[in-house]
Amino acid sequence: MEIKIQAVNFDAQEKLQEFVNKKVEKLSKSYDDIKKVEVQLKVVKPATALNKNVSMNVGIPGVPVFVEKTCDTFEEGIDLCVDALKVKLAKIKEKARNH
Repeated sequence: MEIKIQAVNFDAQEKLQEFVNKKVEKLSKSYDDIKKVEVQLKVVKPATALNKNVSMNVGIPGVPVFVEKTCDTFEEGIDLCVDALKVKLAKIKEKARNH
């Protein structure tokens, strides 16, 4: 699985990149056939609350899966995105199993 991290309007520290990699790697437990995950971290309106935007685009055969969250911290946004992706991937896997 290829993980691509893009930071917009700031430089992502290595610690944050490691956090993203660690969390995104766990998605492979939910769905085996993930080819690529694109993570976009964006600071919207600096110096305001809820200004960290995290979006994840997961490349799987058939249907692209996209989630986006806005939070106070990138870590919180990443956690929420990964949780939402786990639910979406489980639904896709269940649909595939039923067909």
